[in-house]
Amino acid sequence: MAMPLTLPHYTIADLDRIPADGNRYEVLAGMLLVTPGAGGLHQSILSRLFAEITYYLRPVGLAYAVSPGGILSGSDTRLEPDLLVIPSRYFGVDWREMSVRWLAVEVSGRSSRVHDRDYKRNAYLDLGVREVWRVDLRDRVIYVSRPGDPPDQPQDERLEWYPPEMPGPLVLDVPALFQGYQPSNWS
Repeated sequence: MAMPLTLPHYTIADLDRIPADGNRYEVLAGMLLVTPGAGGLHQSILSRLFAEITYYLRPVGLAYAVSPGGILSGSDTRLEPDLLVIPSRYFGVDWREMSVRWLAVEVSGRSSRVHDRDYKRNAYLDLGVREVWRVDLRDRVIYVSRPGDPPDQPQDERLEWYPPEMPGPLVLDVPALFQGYQPSNWS
């Protein structure tokens, strides 16, 4: 007779007791997600994206980007998207008190691709994030997911993001985001 596999159920309090070791520890409905710290390519692409989004948001002042962000739910879910856009009214507010999130972005390399695609994307949408981008370093594309739409719509040329509060869209040149990087050095 086969014995059932019992998996531990982790909490946010458990995460807070893990010593800093360079890895990213997150918990999703009690499931522990561990990924290595971000490498240089990941950070370079993220910094380009952060600059574009910040430049777009700043003049209007309705929202701001943070990196990494925090999304908490209950005692057993704490996710940290690489980039999170939240309304300005939450400036300085505890992550738990935030209920509106415009955008969550994950830069997916070798070590985070499965978690970002198979777990975190759906969790972000279920937790009320309006839009999720998965910036895939291997494919050199941004996969966009929105509630009610098919997941992972690939954007490999031009990505338009238009939050209803903003006076106009952000238009990203996707190839320019990856300029100078080859899929062979994705990490």
